[in-house]
Amino acid sequence: MKAIQCMIMILLGVLAIPAAGAASADPLFQSQGTLKVEITAPLSTLVRERSESEDLPGVFSFRDADGTTVDLDVQVRARGRFRHKHCDFPPVTLNFRRSQVEGTLFDQQNKLKMVPHCKITRRYEQSVVREYLAYRLLNLMTDLSFRVRLLEVTWVDSDERRGRMVRSAFLIEHKNRLADRIGREEQEIEQAEVSAIEPKHLNLTSMFQYLIGNFDFSPIAGSRGECCHNYEMFGYDVDSLVAIPYDFDFSGLVNAPNAIPDTDVGVERVGQRVYLGYCANNGLVKDSIADFQESRGALYALVADQTELEPNVRQNIAAYMDEFYEIINIPGAVEQKITGKCQ
Repeated sequence: MKAIQCMIMILLGVLAIPAAGAASADPLFQSQGTLKVEITAPLSTLVRERSESEDLPGVFSFRDADGTTVDLDVQVRARGRFRHKHCDFPPVTLNFRRSQVEGTLFDQQNKLKMVPHCKITRRYEQSVVREYLAYRLLNLMTDLSFRVRLLEVTWVDSDERRGRMVRSAFLIEHKNRLADRIGREEQEIEQAEVSAIEPKHLNLTSMFQYLIGNFDFSPIAGSRGECCHNYEMFGYDVDSLVAIPYDFDFSGLVNAPNAIPDTDVGVERVGQRVYLGYCANNGLVKDSIADFQESRGALYALVADQTELEPNVRQNIAAYMDEFYEIINIPGAVEQKITGKCQ
């Protein structure tokens, strides 16, 4: 009888997990074409003051599907901790009016995080697209990930102190919209236990972090006593969690000029791979490797098709990914560098 009850609980748990792609993304994230937009705002004030509590009024303009120009009122606010201090131009949050976005490409969007350029150099410009690509690679592996949309932004300073500039940026799906899409609720918790996090997805994302050479994350603890570092938690309760990563700018795949290695986790240089998955999930490493082997062609195709990246950058990314596949193709290397290095 107990065995039957256990089987019923397992089946109910499986049925409660929404199928991949069960809910479609919002219109903004259904296309991966680069969206050309114009943002007019007091940029000089934004860059000078970088207030994370003050909204600056602006206008966000783009062309809708029928070619009509759409102007949306927007409030722009600086955000981010590291980039806030180390970048000439801070990352921002865009706050739209719900009444204005209804029926447009930005339908259902209220607040969106934008990742713009950090500094005005070609390498930083490419870093924006490289981080966007990292999100897209994870999207290919799992629907339980943040959607993104690449932008070509014309920035116009309403303070009239800066000239117009055109730069790449990307928007990140809001966590509330992600929660709706995957059928779970955001869980605001101080810490998480590995045993409470869905193991297969956690191991998949750990392997993804290894693919892109990222070390700046923790799905169980944050640096300021909150959970978690560059992971958002979703679930039905605190004992049934899905950990979804974000913020890949310190990874080797992105190779941002301002990235700093972390010797505390064994990373001596940006780009050095260190596996930070959990020993409790080592039994799933083989399955994760199989997933990446099966998706190898599609992952490389995404890199090749990212024409906003310079040809040599795409070649470097492909070569960096080659090193990952060389490791997971050799059982001895997997044992030495992955399962043998787990936490």
